[in-house]
Amino acid sequence: MGSWLGNTVTNFFTYETTKSVVVKSWSVGIINRIVQMLIITYFVGWVFIHEKAYQSIDTGIESSVMTKVKGFGYHQDRIMDVADYVYPPQGAGVFCIMTKLIITEKQFQGKCEETGNFKCNSSKDCDKYFGSILSNGVITGICLKSDNKTEGRCEIEAWCPAENDRVTIDRILDVRNFTIFIKNSIRFPLFNVTRGNFPSTMTSSEIRRCKYHPETNPYCPIFRVGDVLNYTDQTPESLTQNGGEIGINIQWQCNLDLDIELCVPKYSFTRLDAPFAKNRISKGYNFRFAKYFMTENGTEFRTLHKAYAIRFDVMVTGTAGKFDTVPTLINLVAAFTSIGLGTVLCDIILLNCLKGAKQYKAKKFEEVSDAQIEASMAQSPGSQLSLKPGLKSSYDSGAVSLAASDQPM
Repeated sequence: MGSWLGNTVTNFFTYETTKSVVVKSWSVGIINRIVQMLIITYFVGWVFIHEKAYQSIDTGIESSVMTKVKGFGYHQDRIMDVADYVYPPQGAGVFCIMTKLIITEKQFQGKCEETGNFKCNSSKDCDKYFGSILSNGVITGICLKSDNKTEGRCEIEAWCPAENDRVTIDRILDVRNFTIFIKNSIRFPLFNVTRGNFPSTMTSSEIRRCKYHPETNPYCPIFRVGDVLNYTDQTPESLTQNGGEIGINIQWQCNLDLDIELCVPKYSFTRLDAPFAKNRISKGYNFRFAKYFMTENGTEFRTLHKAYAIRFDVMVTGTAGKFDTVPTLINLVAAFTSIGLGTVLCDIILLNCLKGAKQYKAKKFEEVSDAQIEASMAQSPGSQLSLKPGLKSSYDSGAVSLAASDQPM
């Protein structure tokens, strides 16, 4: 019992190593080193330097955006200021600058003729328009005709007179000179880092005077509308007619292993409704709003506005990274493990492509039968099987060296 327990403990505290076969072949050796160098270059150049896999990454950016528009323009012989052409007025990350207004004044609740394509010769012609969502009100089914006209219009129950949005209206071309002020603050909660889009070196007077330019002034928070449209390959003339949607993206890419002052925003611009720019239906951007009033006798009426506008969406994205031991160790282990792919490739070549494949296979894989096991057990416990002639044993490593000259041609 004691000897069995002693043998068990001895066997438990032994070390086993794999048997190595050294193949002295220039072609296989070159392939092995090339594969290893490619793997090392990939991990060092791409994984660690480009992707910064040694860092913990925070993509859960918290952001706040405040906007303010400045400028004056003329529309229908009226001077327009910010209160007239910016909607909504709260200064949020999504806002509209109106470029054209169609105003329908003094609308009262009642019945009147429809505008547009709702033409009729008799009341039966209006039956097909029942339930139409394109009308300005509810179709009553009556055809209204003037005495001097042969063609009439279907009657609706709605705010009257009905809106006619096919009139020609001058646009606010001064929109190109309007300016947009953007105030953006962000926070990376994983690292508790807070930043703003104002450079700490810029004074208040410099911020008031500056205008954004991607090369000469990339950190100025004031953007000229005409320049923003140019960055998206658009012109005020093309967007003021039917409106459109412009995206202003503020991107934060911060390496927190460097100076925190290098964590600065990068601005980019795009037209968000570009897939619909050439469509005949739902082209551009417009919306309606109304202002309500009351007559002296208590009757309610309103003024309807259909506004064509350029909608701006300020979008904030970003990531921050900082050195962390855990991802560094994980990627180092992955790198060292991947280096072993060179051995796998070389084994495939040796076992299948070279002339000495059979000899290499015989040295790499050793088959043991039941008869050999019984014969080995019959020998004394301390005996060892001798190596065959022609094989060289390395006494310090236990490796078997197979020279290229030993392989049969």
